[in-house]
Amino acid sequence: MQQNFATSQRAAAAAAAAAEKLASNPKQAPKMCSRNIKISVVLFLVLIPIFTALPHNHNLSKRSNFFDLECKGIFNKTMFFRLDRICEDCYQLFRETSIHRLCKKDCFDSKWFGECVKVLLTPTEEITNLQHFIKVVNGSPISFNMAPVT
Repeated sequence: MQQNFATSQRAAAAAAAAAEKLASNPKQAPKMCSRNIKISVVLFLVLIPIFTALPHNHNLSKRSNFFDLECKGIFNKTMFFRLDRICEDCYQLFRETSIHRLCKKDCFDSKWFGECVKVLLTPTEEITNLQHFIKVVNGSPISFNMAPVT
């Protein structure tokens, strides 16, 4: 703690010395200001494209995905994310984009989603939760049987 205090005192003294130096040499002040403005402008121009290239609000993209899938139920971020995760895991297993698309078809109410659940060896209690999640997110009872493989 004392070491931090001593460091901050030294930094304050150095800043005071620099300010005194600037006050004694008024010609140097405009050059420093001009240089700082140039640095600020360059940083601004460099950082703007970086920030615009970063992914935007992930939750918003998941919500728009909810509407893209034409889900007619209630958007529940946790439930939707879990259902979406099943399709993501299935895709990671087979690396086939058509499986990813078919798994999400009809707002997760397709035989493909059920097949992904089976292939991923989902436990029975989790299947019950997924069935409930589909009812909530899809807005209708599920039309296929997701019985676990025994």
